[in-house]
Amino acid sequence: MNNAYVIGHISVKNSEMWAEYRDRVPATLEPWGAELLLRGKLVAVLGGAHVHTDTVVIRFPSLDAVNGWHASAAYQALIPLRQMAADVDLLTFEE
Repeated sequence: MNNAYVIGHISVKNSEMWAEYRDRVPATLEPWGAELLLRGKLVAVLGGAHVHTDTVVIRFPSLDAVNGWHASAAYQALIPLRQMAADVDLLTFEE
């Protein structure tokens, strides 16, 4: 199996709500063997255009794990909070 990654490009709208969301996500990742690799702030755009200020990178052991996590009741319960807290483009990549 190949590792799979979820990359989120984020523009925070409500910092308090975003902090709550960020605090709650790790517990949803644990059952899927996922590892949070990066939570970072944009420093520079070296080419092209990028509208978001923050990025997150999460590694999963497989694409099935990504899909299971995203469809899980635990994560689905956080999506309304995420949508109120930030504009997020959430992408999946596979090695």
